[in-house]
Amino acid sequence: MVVGLLAVCSGNMVAQISPGPLAKAHQSISGVTQCASCHKFGGGGGLKCLECHAEINQSLTANHGFHAAVVKRDNANKDCARCHSEHNGEDFRLIRWDPSQEKFDHGKTGYVLEGKHAAIQCQQCHASKFIQPQMRELIKQKDLNKSFLGLSRACTSCHEDFHKGQLGKDCQSCHNSTNWKDVSHFDHSKTRYPLTGLHAKVGCAKCHIVPAPGQSPKFTGLNFSTCAACHSDPHHGAFKKDCASCHSTSGWKQLSAAGVSSQFDHSKTAFPLLGKHRTVDCGACHRSGNFKEPVAHALCSDCHKPDPHSGQFAKRKDGGKCESCHTVEGWKPARFTVQDHASNGYPLEGAHAKVECAKCHVPAGAATKFKIKFAQCTNCHQDQHAGQFAAAPISNRCESCHTVKGFKPSTFTLARHKQTRFILAGAHLAVPCADCHKQAETGVKTSVPYHFADLSCTTCHEDIHRGEFKQQMLRRRADGRTAGCEGCHGVTEWKDLSKFDHDQTGFPLAGSHKAVSCIQCHKPQGQETTMRHVSFRDAPKTCESCHEDPHAHQFARGGANPGCEKCHQPVKWRPSQFDHEKTAFSLRGAHQQVRCASCHKNMRSVQGKQVLFYLPTPKECASCHGALPTK
Repeated sequence: MVVGLLAVCSGNMVAQISPGPLAKAHQSISGVTQCASCHKFGGGGGLKCLECHAEINQSLTANHGFHAAVVKRDNANKDCARCHSEHNGEDFRLIRWDPSQEKFDHGKTGYVLEGKHAAIQCQQCHASKFIQPQMRELIKQKDLNKSFLGLSRACTSCHEDFHKGQLGKDCQSCHNSTNWKDVSHFDHSKTRYPLTGLHAKVGCAKCHIVPAPGQSPKFTGLNFSTCAACHSDPHHGAFKKDCASCHSTSGWKQLSAAGVSSQFDHSKTAFPLLGKHRTVDCGACHRSGNFKEPVAHALCSDCHKPDPHSGQFAKRKDGGKCESCHTVEGWKPARFTVQDHASNGYPLEGAHAKVECAKCHVPAGAATKFKIKFAQCTNCHQDQHAGQFAAAPISNRCESCHTVKGFKPSTFTLARHKQTRFILAGAHLAVPCADCHKQAETGVKTSVPYHFADLSCTTCHEDIHRGEFKQQMLRRRADGRTAGCEGCHGVTEWKDLSKFDHDQTGFPLAGSHKAVSCIQCHKPQGQETTMRHVSFRDAPKTCESCHEDPHAHQFARGGANPGCEKCHQPVKWRPSQFDHEKTAFSLRGAHQQVRCASCHKNMRSVQGKQVLFYLPTPKECASCHGALPTK
């Protein structure tokens, strides 16, 4: 009996226990007997997602990847359902991309796509061949090429090690993701052979040569203990000491003055020769030729005179010392940075931070000005609007509509446009600014207009009616402006003609005419399918201009006018309003109930069509009823 009851109730029980069918990916555990595969029962309940999806569990444990960033650790199993909702049907997609796979923010995974990585397709990296071996068995996805898990962030997990292990596994210590060949940020000074002097300008391939065709350049194990390891001895062994005893990496040629040996080590003096000083001729400083005579060198200005900045920095706290902005490596570029600029009266922000110094401080030798005006944008920038905003309330304050981040886009909003003489409404709200504010196509570059003397519709839009509705357009609106096109049209949609009143024309619409589409009467010219070039005033106004005469002109009087209006009216063609009492045969008595077709049967063929002719119709009784019987 119990078994029978269960059999009867089983359908209802399933419907009550299960909130809905599982997605296709979980069909193998579908059914009420499989609930425990995903759900925990007792002790508060919960989900067992991570017991099955070990690959996700490992990512969470290692704090690696997208799930580690979004899953709440206090109850990771339960948090899965926040993004992956089940029991929504077999075709329900468990994985959602927000906003889409193509626009997914890869930075949320902890690995920001930069440089050339930003342009590659997802499948180029997320392919089965790049999945780490230890993750392959854990991933539940049957087709590993469709999985986004199991990748390593190490460069060599996707890219071949061009150096064959010579330089370790940290590729980013020398390369970047923008240009593989750009190794400019590699610091050779951190190696066992720092590059100094002219060595810093030598191409890498000059020292790191390819031992044999098809092999990689040699980056380790090079001999650099002596100069002769790379350079041939031009003295053919005449000097026993090492080359460095007479020469330096600053240059092979070392000039001597007043008999001073080129082997002299200037670094042992109070003024070591660094940077550009290494290339200075000895006699330029030791002018007397007496090397024992002290040379003033406490300040740059002891040797470099006159002040190339003409005293512009004399009032600074350091007295305008050259080393505040320059180094012995060269006068240019100055080391006065964007951060240093923040300490003066004009911090460089936004796009200004990328502007070359010479753009504002125009090079003019000693006359170059570093103290310049900056109170207004127009002190440096040309007024792109040709004085259109010179008056109040803008008064040429560019920052009213622009920011230092860039001239475009403007910060002038739709809300601010409501404060102008032309409030944007309807379809105008979706029009790009440049569609109205654009240069005139005259071949001469002019400023974009923002002030218009004429705000009527035809300033921007062509009057396709060629002045036909001039009177309607000249009507005044509540604000005093002429109605223009809005006399008939709305700004939401051009086809909105709710303002147009046909009754104000020479042909008021009545009856069935109200349901006729405009194009049926206002017909386009030639093969056109739109009403763009229709002449509305030329539309016909008589019945015969639009309608065919079904009576073959048998009622025409005084010309071609068939006189439709005598019998018919525009509300409905039938029944006719013809008054039979005005004819020679009155319909009184029983004749009032007789159908017209019972008497009017005279059909004739006119141009291939059968037309009912009402005249002549017999009037004698016998013609319809037959002759009276005789006694």
